[in-house]
This record gives sequence, structure tokens and C-alpha cells, in this order.
Amino acid sequence: MLVFAVVATVLFTLTSFFSASLKYKFAVLKGVSITCIYIAIGGCLAFAKNGKNNNLWLGHYFNKDQPVLVTLQENIVAKEKSYKALAKVEAVFSDSVWKKATGDVLLYFKKDSSIPNLNYGSQIIITHHLNKIINSGNPGGFNYAEYCSFQGIYFQGFLKDGDYAILPTTTTDFFASTLINIRTKVLTTLKNNIQNKDELSIAQALLIGYRDELDRDLVRAYSNTGVVHIIAISGLHLGMIYGLILFLFKPFNKYKWSKIIKPIVVIFVLWMFSLIAGMAPSILRSAIMFTVIAIGEAFSKRNNIYNGLAISAIIILVINPFSLWDVGFQLSYSAVLSIVLFSPYIKNWLYFKNKLLRGFWNLNSITLSAQILTLPVVLYHFHQFPILFLVTNILAVPWSGLILYAELFLIVFSWWQPLASLIGKVTEFMIGVMNKFILNIDSLSFAVIENLQITILQATVLFAIIICISYWLIAKKKQMLLTSLAFTIAFFALRSFDFYDKYNQYKLIVYNVPSHTAIDIVEKRGFYFIGDSVMNEEGFLKNFHIKPSRILHRVEAVQALNSIGLNNNFIYSNKKIVAIVNKPINHKLVKKIKVDAIVVTKNPKLYIHQLMEFFDCNTIIFDGSNANYKINYWTKDCDSLNIDYHVCATNGAYVLNL
Repeated sequence: MLVFAVVATVLFTLTSFFSASLKYKFAVLKGVSITCIYIAIGGCLAFAKNGKNNNLWLGHYFNKDQPVLVTLQENIVAKEKSYKALAKVEAVFSDSVWKKATGDVLLYFKKDSSIPNLNYGSQIIITHHLNKIINSGNPGGFNYAEYCSFQGIYFQGFLKDGDYAILPTTTTDFFASTLINIRTKVLTTLKNNIQNKDELSIAQALLIGYRDELDRDLVRAYSNTGVVHIIAISGLHLGMIYGLILFLFKPFNKYKWSKIIKPIVVIFVLWMFSLIAGMAPSILRSAIMFTVIAIGEAFSKRNNIYNGLAISAIIILVINPFSLWDVGFQLSYSAVLSIVLFSPYIKNWLYFKNKLLRGFWNLNSITLSAQILTLPVVLYHFHQFPILFLVTNILAVPWSGLILYAELFLIVFSWWQPLASLIGKVTEFMIGVMNKFILNIDSLSFAVIENLQITILQATVLFAIIICISYWLIAKKKQMLLTSLAFTIAFFALRSFDFYDKYNQYKLIVYNVPSHTAIDIVEKRGFYFIGDSVMNEEGFLKNFHIKPSRILHRVEAVQALNSIGLNNNFIYSNKKIVAIVNKPINHKLVKKIKVDAIVVTKNPKLYIHQLMEFFDCNTIIFDGSNANYKINYWTKDCDSLNIDYHVCATNGAYVLNL
């Protein structure tokens, strides 16, 4: 960053001494200097935001045996098998004294007969060791450790009774406490008036972005049908609230005081809603843009949407530069920019005299335009494209708007229980209708194209193709058509090279799946699975742990392999032999069996020296189905016998080229 800062300073200083004609001639230098300044500032902000660069960061001097003092930053949330809460580190007990420390940790409290007496601001001393957050390490899988690090979280703890002590002291912030209390009251109101679990979870997500109770299969259905943005608080929700406020103020527009009060109310309501909903990048972007619009209207000034987008993006990135890698940030800005750029042209494709049909088409044009620049982002991150997004958005978006308004009325009239109960039942019915519609669309075999894999380079080239074709169609520049054709050729060349590479792959993949065995033998574009039958069922285990790898390797299930053999727990190719050990070894051989690797799975009762008496091998893989205490014993034996080993639970999946 120092280099960029020096270059920017030199260029900016040089251009300041140029004559007017030279400044015009070398205007590009000033642009380069400003760009370098932005890069340098961005680098400094990223360095400052990275918790590891703080001298007081927990990771610099913490070890697992030291007590840690933390303060809860939120109320505990009930999960399936635990209670979850985010906590801030205050101090670490080291060298017989408490030393100040910084950093955030995720805490999971084991569920038992009673709920821990913990809330926002509670202080506890953790006596059980914290662990660094690590990834599953499966190919193509979600990088959870990176995701947490971008939020300043590097450690997590799984606690049971006796692993922590609750202190009588509390540390709270009035503003944060007020927001949490409001959020809690909203959730309580929804729970008291909406009984069905699925409908309640959608209501919570749609109104304030609370997604902890969402059913995974229901979320997947919303994603597959292209309407997941409905349950991810975004500009759509703030736009609906903004429109409602304008509608309520319409009778008062003739009064002078309305010109002052209306923007104040708009800004206050939108920012309160954004704060309660968690201030995700998409919400922050919308809040800033609507604030700019409201202020501009108060002073009778026209607003430039591009300036509003740029200002909001800069503010978000100043607060947290790592938001640039947030999928929500990327989708939010690409969707809004796409709508602003293309919807006016798409809207002109058709014209209807009928107001209802014209409004119907305008909604379609916005939905279509939003897909243009979000397409590469969706393909890169989610590896799928919803075919029926038009059908679902046309019906689900306005319907979700009615649901949002119904929820707002439910909150407003929550003090009058008979009316609140009635509104709650109506809201529950409306959400049920929407859920049923989404699930029925998702059940169609052609609803979504899945297993689409593109690299970041291919996504970049796809963006270039879209930009060039759009510029050609809008500005009628023939050169852009030729450029787009060149990028298209490059895109298909990259795809062809990738497919050629996949037709020459022969791999053994031992996945890291807690308490389960999952092994793929990859041969060209096919895979043969060895492991627990539950891993073949559609659900979280398959979709989270092994499906991304299969998409990455572009493989489909096959009934038999051609050049890779399987025989009595042995996998062999022309180059490698791998043994799978899933039961005790109670006998010896006259001559050891030479193998390249041994996969120990299913928690067998054995000792490493027994394996070495049976096999001639230098590498042992312990998968996630083995108990931790056994792995600890086995790895100690491997160290003493000078044998290489790989523990999937800590090192991720093991991939061997066959």
C-alpha cells in the first residue's frame, strides 16, 4: 500500500505543476493518481479492520488452557442441539494476572433441561478451551473460516455445564440494548400470533431478517425458484416501507411542515428498521440511497442514482472493507445497477394502454433487468440458475409486499390482542399460500438448472461479454459486437479447457463429514461412492459436504468404474493402491501388503502397530467417522513410528490422484 501511496503522491504533485494544456493532455495521470489513492486508503482500512493486526488480539498470546473473560453481544439463540451467542473478549488470564484482549468469539452452550441464564451484556469466564474456526476443507465447499474472519471472528467454543462461570456483572450499551429489546419484542409478537413453524420462520425473516429458525429445505426451494431475496432483507423491503410512508403522508403534502417532517420520518423509520434488521450490506445500501433521495426531495433537488450507489458503496466499504467479498454486497449492487441500466430499455420492448397490464409488464422488466448483471455472480457462487424466476417473482414479490404490510400492522396493533390475533391468522394464511406456491414450483423438474460450474476468470469474461453486448445494443457501436464475440470465444475456450481437464481426472476424495464415512472415487466425468447411505439422500449432509465437490469436478454418479478397480476394501489403479480399514485386524501376514495410503474409517478397534504389521504404507488417513479420542491415540502412535497421517476433522478432505 505504501507503493500506491507514493505513486499517487508523485503523480498528483507532478500534474499540479502542469500548464492547462498539459493537464488536459495528461488527464489520465490525474485519474491514475486518484485510483492509487483509493487503493492505498482501501489497503489501510483493510489492515486496520483485520483483528489479527491488533496487538491485543486474542490469538497473539492465547492458549487453550487459559481462562477467558467475555461479554455476550446478543441474547442466546436456540439451535437444534445448543444455544448460540456472539461474545466479545475482554481479557485473558495469563501469568497469574488478567490481561486486556480483543476479538469476537462464537459460543455454543449445550442444551440440557434448563436454559442458561444468559442475555445480552452477561459476562462469563470460560474455563474450557476455545478452538480456532476451521473449514470442513471439502473441495468446492463454503469457506466458513474466511466468512467469519471478515466479521472479525476467529474462535469458537462448545461449552457444557462446568466449562464456564457466570459473573454477577454485566456490560451493556444503551443503544444496542434498546435495539435488541425492540427486536425481541417484535419476535415475541410474531411468535404469539403465528403458530405454524414454517410460516413463523418466513415471517421473522421477511420482517427483520431473523433467519435462525428457517428450514433448510424451504430456503433451498426459495433459492431454486429465484425468490430467495424475499427472505433476505434488501432494498425491496425498504422500498415497500418507503412507499408506505409516502402514501401515509400524501394527504398532508399541501402543508409546508410536511416538507420538513416527511424526510425526517422517512430517515428515522428506515434507519431504525435497518438497525433492527442487522445492517446487512444490502440493507445499508438501500438505507443510504433512500436517505439521499429523501434529503434531495426536501431541498427539491434531483438525485443521481449512480452517485447514490457510489456513496453507499464507499460508506459500506469504509465501515468494513471485507464487505466487498460478501455475496449479499455483490448481488445487491449488481442487481440495482442492472435495473438502473437496463430496465428503461426492456420496459420499452412492449407497450400496453391498459394500466394493469402496463404495471404488470413494468414489474417483469425490472425482474428481467436484474438478472443481467447478477447472472455471473449467481453462477459463480450458487452453481445454478432458476428457469422460472419470472413466474415466481411476478406473483411472489407483490404478495410478499402484502405480507410485509400485514406484519407491520400486526406490530402496530399488538397491544390490542383480538385484532392482533386476527391479523396474525391472516398473515399466517398468506405466508402459507406463498410457501405452497414456491414448493410446488420447486417440485417441477425443469424449475432450475443445477450443477453449473464457472471459475472466477470465466465469470469475469462473462461480465465482459454482457457489458460489450449491452453497449453494442444501446450505443450501436459495431466494434463492441466484435469485442463481445472475441470474449465469447475466450469464454468457450476456457470452458473447453476445463472440460478437457476433467475428462483426464482420476482421484480418491475422502470427505470430512462429522460422524460419517463419505468417499468418492472419481474417474473422468463420473464418480463411484463408498460410504453411509444417508449421504446419498437429498438433505443438508449431501448438499453441504459433498455436492459442491461433485459440481467442482463436474462428475455424475456411475454404477461401475472402468480403469479403477475395487476389491475387498482395496482401490487400485495403474499407479496407486489404497486400502480401506473399517474393522479390527486380528491376524498377521507372511508378507506385508504394499499400499500407497490407508483410509481408517468407522471407528475400528485397532492399533497403529497392527496396521504396520499388515501393510507396508507411509500415509494413513483418519476420516470424520472416527472418535476424536481414538484419533488422538492413533496420531501419537504415528508420530512415534514416523508415519505420515492426515486427520480430516482438522485438515479437511484428503484428495489423492490415482
